[in-house]
Amino acid sequence: MFLLALLMVANAIELTPDNYDTVTAGKTVFLKHLAPWWGHCKKMKPDWDKLMAKYADSPTVVIADIDCTAGGKPLCDAHGVRGYPTIKYGDPNALEDYKGGRTYADLEKFAAESLGPSCGPANMDLCNDDEKAEINALLELTDEEIAAKIDEGTKKMADAEATFKSEVEKLQATYEQLQKDKEATLAEVQSSGLGNLKKVKAFRATQAKDEDKDEL
Repeated sequence: MFLLALLMVANAIELTPDNYDTVTAGKTVFLKHLAPWWGHCKKMKPDWDKLMAKYADSPTVVIADIDCTAGGKPLCDAHGVRGYPTIKYGDPNALEDYKGGRTYADLEKFAAESLGPSCGPANMDLCNDDEKAEINALLELTDEEIAAKIDEGTKKMADAEATFKSEVEKLQATYEQLQKDKEATLAEVQSSGLGNLKKVKAFRATQAKDEDKDEL
């Protein structure tokens, strides 16, 4: 067990802006964005380390950590990480969100079945006709045009995130006000004598039953 733990530590890969391009070039990635002190990250660490050790020598797949509280923070920001751990996969330049299970069995199954070369400029043989046409059209663009399109898409995503956050804050404020209004109304009704009214009603009902018995 001790030797296995040492092996997993030795094979662990942590990505930062300094080594990201070099380590991931030409490979499919499976990345865990984390905060080491966060409970869910601690819980997941043994299974993820085991998976990293298994794929340490893979020529096509990189499974790695990105510490969002240290040198990996710029990558986490660029990847749109909002919570920990966030797992993403795919082309290192066009990551997708992983939404599967987080046990070792789940992660290993996904890695075995889903990680590998994907359609892209370097793997056109894996693309269908529509994908090839799209990529070939993009290859005709200048670097400036590509950068502008990326900036436009990134801005749309950032704007959508900002709008979502703003609207959720408004909903939260509305919820809090409705909660206060409800509590104030309940307090007002209770102080108006509702409790005593119910007591009087019950008392009269009991009296009526007693009178009926006496008449019998």
